[in-house]
Amino acid sequence: MEAMEVDSPSDVQAATGDELYIILDSGSNTEVEEDDNDEGQMLARVPPRLPSTWAFSQRATSSSIATNSSTQRAPIRRRLRQGLRVHYHSQTAAPSRDFSDFLLRAPAAGAGQPESGSTTEVSESEEDEYAAAEGPPHRALEEPGNPGSPASVHLGTGVQHSLLQEAAPSNSRSAADPDGLQAQNRVAQPSPTAYALTPPPRCEEGDGDSCSICFEAWTTAGEHRLSALRCGHIFGFTCIQRWLKTQGSAAKCPQCNKKARRSDIVLLYAPKLKALDNTEQESLKKSLEQEQSLRRKAELETAQCRLKLQVITNKYGQAQQELQELKALIADKGSVPSSSPTSSSSSPSSLLGVSQRLDGSRTAQYSFSKAVLVSQGGGCRVLSYCEPLSCLLASQPSPHSTLVPGFGIKKVSVVNMKASQYVPIHSKQIRGLSFNRQNDSLLLSAALDNTVKLTSLLTNTVVQTYNAGKPVWSCCWCLDNSTYVYAGLSNGSVLVYDTRDTSTHVQELQPLRSRCPVASLCYVPHAASSTFPCGGLIAGSLEGGCFWEQTNETTYRPHVLPLENTGCIDIQVEVDSRHCLVTYRPGRSNPSLRCVLMALTRTPLQDSTQPPSCSCSTVQTFSAGSSCKLLTKNAVFRNPDGTGTLVCAGDEASSSTMVWDAGSGSLLQKLPADLPVLDISPFTVNGKHFLASLTEKMLKLYRWE
Repeated sequence: MEAMEVDSPSDVQAATGDELYIILDSGSNTEVEEDDNDEGQMLARVPPRLPSTWAFSQRATSSSIATNSSTQRAPIRRRLRQGLRVHYHSQTAAPSRDFSDFLLRAPAAGAGQPESGSTTEVSESEEDEYAAAEGPPHRALEEPGNPGSPASVHLGTGVQHSLLQEAAPSNSRSAADPDGLQAQNRVAQPSPTAYALTPPPRCEEGDGDSCSICFEAWTTAGEHRLSALRCGHIFGFTCIQRWLKTQGSAAKCPQCNKKARRSDIVLLYAPKLKALDNTEQESLKKSLEQEQSLRRKAELETAQCRLKLQVITNKYGQAQQELQELKALIADKGSVPSSSPTSSSSSPSSLLGVSQRLDGSRTAQYSFSKAVLVSQGGGCRVLSYCEPLSCLLASQPSPHSTLVPGFGIKKVSVVNMKASQYVPIHSKQIRGLSFNRQNDSLLLSAALDNTVKLTSLLTNTVVQTYNAGKPVWSCCWCLDNSTYVYAGLSNGSVLVYDTRDTSTHVQELQPLRSRCPVASLCYVPHAASSTFPCGGLIAGSLEGGCFWEQTNETTYRPHVLPLENTGCIDIQVEVDSRHCLVTYRPGRSNPSLRCVLMALTRTPLQDSTQPPSCSCSTVQTFSAGSSCKLLTKNAVFRNPDGTGTLVCAGDEASSSTMVWDAGSGSLLQKLPADLPVLDISPFTVNGKHFLASLTEKMLKLYRWE
C-alpha cells in the first residue's frame, strides 16, 4: 500500500489569530515544513486542543473560524500509515455538531449537513484491497490527538466508507489533488464481497443448536438444513456453502481452520441433534475396569496363598507329630542301660522303622482294591454313590434287552465289592445321577428320553416322572432346599421342578448365550464365606458356563462365568473350599486335555442400584493327554488326609485316572485302566476312603493307604 500524506493548514486557530492547534500523531512518522521559526515556537507553546472524535475539525468554534479566515499558514505535511492520504486546506467550514448521527448512521455529507474544508483521497492500492474477494475484512483508521486516547480505531468496511464520505464532501476539492473525486467515487461503492468476508464470531460452547456463521437455528429441511464438514463441525447448508465459495481454493473451516472444499459438505438427517457429554462416565468406566482387574488379580493371589498356607500348615503338623514320636521313642530307648549291646544295636533299626512308617504316612496314596464287571456289552456312562445303602450306582443298558428294554442302574455293594442287582428306569441312555442330603435313598436321574425321574432305591421303583419335552443332559438337587431339582436340556435351558408339584416344571432358566446342551449341573449351597457366600446353580455347556445366583426361593440372577468359549465338557464343585473344576477338551490353541481349578469370587456392592457380581478366577491348571472324544466327568474333593484338595481326571489317551495335588499342581498318581475313564466318584465307608472310576464295562475301586 502507498504512503499516506496529510496536508493540513491551521483548521482551528485561537482568538489571537497567529496561534495554532497542533494535531499530534501517535505512532506515525511526521515531517513538518515551516516557513517561519517564530511561528513554530509559538506553536510549541500553545497546548493542543483536540476534539475527542475522529472528525478532525468538527468541534472548532465559530469564533475561531472567523478569526482564522484572514490568516493563511504554510501547509503541514504529515506522513501517516500506508493506504490513505488526506489533504487539509486553508478554507474552513462551519463545524458539524451532529456527532451522534455520525456514530449511529455514518451518513455521507449532504446539503443539510455543514461541509468540512478537507478532502480525502484513497490510494489505488486500497481500492484494490476493497475490490479483492480475499482481502482482509477490517480496516484500521488512526485517530490523531490526545496521547492518552487509543492510537487506532478498528472499524468495519461500511463504517469506514461512511467516514471517508463525511471527511471528503463533494463540494470541497483540493487543487493539489485532482484525483480525489475519482478516488471518492471509487470508494463510494465498495465491493459487496467485503461484507461477506467478515468472519462470524465464534459461537459459545452452550450454543449447540444454531449455526455458528449466521447464528440462526438449524432446520431439518430446506436451504438452511443441517450439514457438516469433514472435520465434524456443523453449519447451515447455505451458510457453509457460501463461506467456502467466497474463500475459493484456500477455503477453511470457520471453527477449526482445517482445509475444506465444497465437496466435503455432508447433509445430516437428524430430527433432533443433542450431544451427551459422557467423557467423565467413560473415564469412570475405565477406572472401574482397572480396579476390577486389580481386584481379580489380588483375589487370585489370595487363593493361591491360601492353598500354599494350608499345605505348609499340614506339613508343619506332620513334622510336629514326627518330632513327638521321635522324642517318645528316644525316651523309651533311653531307659534301657547303655551297656546292653542289644539296646545299642536295636536303636538305629527302631529309628529307621519309625522313619519309614512316618514317610509312608506322609506319602499315602491310592492303591488298587478291586475291579467289578458292570456290563458285559458295555454302555456304562455315569456313576454315583448312595451313602445310606453303602452302594455305588452305575448307569448301563438293560442286561436283558429282549425282556426289559431300556436303561437303568446297577447296584454295586462297597461292603463285599460285588454287583447286586439291576434297576430299570429309562427307555434311553442315562446322562445324569444325583442324590440329595436327606439320606432318603431317593435317586434323581436324567436321560435322553425327555424325562426326569425320581427312583426309590429302597423299593427299586420309580416314584415320580417329569416330562421335559426335550432330551435331558444333566440334573442335580438343590442342596439348600431338597424340594427343588434341576434339569439341563439339550437347548441350553434349565428347568426347575418342585417335587411337591407332580405336573410340570415351576420355572425355566433361559440360556444367556448359545443354545448348546447343558452338559453339567452342580449346586453351590449358601455358606458363611467372606469370599463367596452366595448359593446357586452352575450350568456348564459346551460354550461356557453361567452361575444362577438364587436370591430367594423363586428368583435367580444370572452371572456369566469368564470361561473359554469352546471345549468345556464338564464343571464340578468342591463345596467346602468353594472351588470349581472346569474341564476343556483339546483344541488348536491347547493340544491337551486341561483341568482348570477356579475359585468362585464375588465383587463387593458398588452402590444400592447395582447388585454385586459373581465370577471365578483361575488357581491351578492341570494337563492330561491329547485325546478326548467322550464327554467325561471328573472330580475335585478334599484330601483324605485333610491336607488340601485333590483333583482327579480321566486320561483318554493313556486309559488311566490321574490324581493331582491342587495346592502344588504336581501329579501324585496315575491309576491305570483297561478303557477310557468316563466318571470318577470318591466315597468313604467306615472311616476308610475310596476312589471309584467307571469305564464302559468295568468299575475299579482304589483305597487310600
